[in-house]
Amino acid sequence: MTDMRETAARLYRSMCEIRTFELIAAERYKQGDLPGFIHLSLGQEACAAGACGALTADDYVTSTHRGHGHCLSKGADPRRMMAELFAKAEGYGKGRGGSMHIADVAAGVLGANGIVGQSMGLGVGAALSLQIRKVPGCVVAFFGEGASGAGIAHEAMNMAAIWRLPIIFFCEVNRYAELSPYSVHVSLDRLADRAAAYGFPGVTVDGEDVLAVHAAVDAAAQRARAGAGPTLIEAKTYRWHGHYEGDPQSYKTRAERENGRAFDPIARLEREAPALGLDAGVLAGLKAAAEQRIRDAAEWASGLQSPAPETILEDVYAE
Repeated sequence: MTDMRETAARLYRSMCEIRTFELIAAERYKQGDLPGFIHLSLGQEACAAGACGALTADDYVTSTHRGHGHCLSKGADPRRMMAELFAKAEGYGKGRGGSMHIADVAAGVLGANGIVGQSMGLGVGAALSLQIRKVPGCVVAFFGEGASGAGIAHEAMNMAAIWRLPIIFFCEVNRYAELSPYSVHVSLDRLADRAAAYGFPGVTVDGEDVLAVHAAVDAAAQRARAGAGPTLIEAKTYRWHGHYEGDPQSYKTRAERENGRAFDPIARLEREAPALGLDAGVLAGLKAAAEQRIRDAAEWASGLQSPAPETILEDVYAE
């Protein structure tokens, strides 16, 4: 129970950091402080926190256009992440990549990605590298159900199966691919059933249950590191906001738009906390610390100077 308590506390704080980061990003975007588009994962915090919380420093993740949570949970610096969103030179991409292109190789974050499904191809490459170098790590490639129908999904899973690569294909099924509901573009009730065609396990997990996500990824990661090959994990979750900030969500019913927060992994863990030995005081302290860390990052990033105009051609042309 002690181990479970410590794990739950760690994952709770991670989810609170993601939630705070996303809420601040949404607010500052509406105020016009963040250029470009941002895609938020509010409501999906258990997927990122649970999955990345089961990984080690030797493991990698490849992310998506909705990747703030993945990056934070794997150890990326929220200050540099915020600086990137604010388009400041101190950001991970010197303020030029924005929300969809955050990477921190030292932390095992091989990059968020704006190209649908490419996390799987990049993940296979990283897993092959681990295998060739005989490094005892694994890769989690995050993608959504919209990307599950892309050609790269079949190619990546087939190659990973043939070579028994140490990779976990983690599909966050958040009910919509951009503006289209799940039923329009996925022919199965359980996307994880596709794994059987490649000869490796497919697991469906409640994506609102952070401890269930953590357990599923932990088991798949141990399997991958032992040389047993890939696993496909399908996490059923829900995104509160639209595909992008400002999306009117006209493809949802009014009731669904108004009741999205009924799916809340943080509130769920709070309800289960007493049975895990976590009282309200402990949770309050964890949440306060998480929120303060992210608020400090946002305040620091927002106070930075804009990049000097004369640096615009840096990193564009080779000398």
